[in-house]
Amino acid sequence: MEKLIAKDLLSIGAVFFRPDKPFIWASGIKSPVYCDNRLTLTAPSVRGDVENGLAENIRRHYPQAEVLMGTSTAGIAHAAITAHIMGLPMGYVRSGAKDHGRQNRIEGKLEKGQKVVVVEDLISTGGSVLEVVDALREAGAEVLGVVSIFTYGMKKGLQRLAEANVKNVSLTNFGVVAQVAADEGYIKPEDVKRLLAFRDNPSDESWIGTEAL
Repeated sequence: MEKLIAKDLLSIGAVFFRPDKPFIWASGIKSPVYCDNRLTLTAPSVRGDVENGLAENIRRHYPQAEVLMGTSTAGIAHAAITAHIMGLPMGYVRSGAKDHGRQNRIEGKLEKGQKVVVVEDLISTGGSVLEVVDALREAGAEVLGVVSIFTYGMKKGLQRLAEANVKNVSLTNFGVVAQVAADEGYIKPEDVKRLLAFRDNPSDESWIGTEAL
């Protein structure tokens, strides 16, 4: 599955590598990769692989799941489609409470004690998904874990998830996508080491303009 999803994401440009001309993140960090998993929603065959893959991972790793909760906003559509496939209820968690109406942060019916799986599209440092987990736990839900489409596997993200006792299962990851990109001719084989150097230490820019480390 990891290689299939990697090929899918590369084929539609949802994960795009550009090690020689890095992108600039909002934080100012230079990155050799651009990720936009929202593109999967407009590619029906890829979308099918993604949603069926998420459903498979939930059945395999979280068989007790009673409700799916998407992250706002990227995870909402994936949670909805996957919940439809599985015949489960779903909702989503806002980044903050509404300032009108009932001022909900969690949308959709959620009972205390219900077993929840969070659906996320992308995990880097883990900050946003952990905020969602915290909100659900505060509401009395039992969060079984997270499923996501893609994870960088950055040390900071892995550490934060572990400290919060949150399990994440991704369809694919940065290392697999980088290797498939090399195998499929999207990047040069020698670029893989550079990409992994970025993943292991994003603040170290020594990988830029270096073909091999």
